[in-house]
Amino acid sequence: MTNLQHKCNELFEKRRLIVATNRGPVEYQKDSNGILGAKRASSGISTALNPLANTGNITWISSAMGEGDRLISNQGQNSRMKSPLPNHKIDLRFIVTPRRVYHKYYNVICNPLLWFLQHYMWNPLYNPNVDSNIHDAWRNGYVEVNKSFAKTVIDEAKSELEPPIVVSHDYHLYLLPKYIRQGIPKSIVQHFIHLPWPTSRYWQMVPKYIIQDILDSLCHSNLLGFQTPQDKQSFLETVNHYLPDAEIDWNNSIVRYKGFTSEAKIYPMTINVSEIERIASSPRALEYEDQFRSTTRETSLIVRVDRAEPNRNIVRGFKAYELLLSQHRELRGKITFLAFLVLSRTHIRQYQRYMDEINEIITKINDAYGTDTWRPIQMFLENNYSQAIAGLKLYDVLLINTIIEGMNLVAKEGPIVNSKDGVLVLSESCGAYHQLKDHVLAVSPTDIHGTMEALFRGITMPASERRQNAQNLYDSISKADINDWLLSQLEDIGDLL
Repeated sequence: MTNLQHKCNELFEKRRLIVATNRGPVEYQKDSNGILGAKRASSGISTALNPLANTGNITWISSAMGEGDRLISNQGQNSRMKSPLPNHKIDLRFIVTPRRVYHKYYNVICNPLLWFLQHYMWNPLYNPNVDSNIHDAWRNGYVEVNKSFAKTVIDEAKSELEPPIVVSHDYHLYLLPKYIRQGIPKSIVQHFIHLPWPTSRYWQMVPKYIIQDILDSLCHSNLLGFQTPQDKQSFLETVNHYLPDAEIDWNNSIVRYKGFTSEAKIYPMTINVSEIERIASSPRALEYEDQFRSTTRETSLIVRVDRAEPNRNIVRGFKAYELLLSQHRELRGKITFLAFLVLSRTHIRQYQRYMDEINEIITKINDAYGTDTWRPIQMFLENNYSQAIAGLKLYDVLLINTIIEGMNLVAKEGPIVNSKDGVLVLSESCGAYHQLKDHVLAVSPTDIHGTMEALFRGITMPASERRQNAQNLYDSISKADINDWLLSQLEDIGDLL
């Protein structure tokens, strides 16, 4: 029995764990014959929490994302149901929200308002424009969905002898801790925030009552999880600015507010090392690896793996590569950029436009520098994890120049599976930088020339230096995997019981 399993057994034999996330671990879809079936969801949060799925006494509450989820939920009258996936021992409950309400919640408030704000993606001259639609979406979308989650959590807890442990995640459910506390006063509540936490001044971009509502709720949690020390500090400073009645113990990162005590802690998210290594050695990944080796003709490889989102800074990365080819003619035909991209939030205009910009810059570079036998950039636009892992195995340089990001797990996946002593070029504003900074080539996300120089240095770095950095990265990442990440949080929860 692992330490994680032992801790789960210890905590959950007396108290039920209720996990609340917008997207759950299971999604239901109809096949070509109209038969409803279940599959594992692809969300990052679901993947991170999956080690909990083989433990008992857990209910996972999530939104009904598609028609399949709605159908299965209505068939069960929104009641608890067993997960149908192999090795899953958890129960599921879906929140069925009227489509118009969910649209306001997700497509107006969560994305893009909160997502853009927490990634510093707004251009204040032009956006956001907080009009009546946003005020309405907050009241009749975001608040309503959070209340629906709370109602389901409270209902789930009614059958339990002891108040539950409630673990909620991310920007979708900021109002949940307060509603849970009101309905189940003696519950243990943890909320984990995966996104960067902006400064208090940047939060002034939204109406004051919105951030005050968010902070008021989060300060009803027992524990608040953040990715980096900077995020934790920014949160405390935001509380200090917007909640004058809050008492902050800066040394211990504790907020006392309205008779409640909340502790802010850092839990840097990481990966399932053994699972990543298993996928890297799978027949499917090995097949892709062979294909890449043959099609790139043993050229040096720059690789990136990203969702096609503006904050990932993909266009600037390609511009840095373009500058590299322009200034270093000797590299033409000897280096190839493999870009593994996944479409994301295609219903949002900014994302649509950004994908157009990506296509334009790729076409421009390939037309300017490509030959009959060499294509400078090869883009793979599909959600194919095995293919992306195969690419990560082969990089000479892995480029992650994200503008700002909570963590970035590709920065940890790459060094675990890479077989070429590859060099990691990493943005200083990426959450992973805090842990990996001593063994990477650091870049400012806006510095195209500096990124070009880092790419060149990575390609030309002496073998001994490459080997040492690669080994240090592997050691740093592998010493604490996703099980350790979960265990540290459960141990802190256990201390509260």
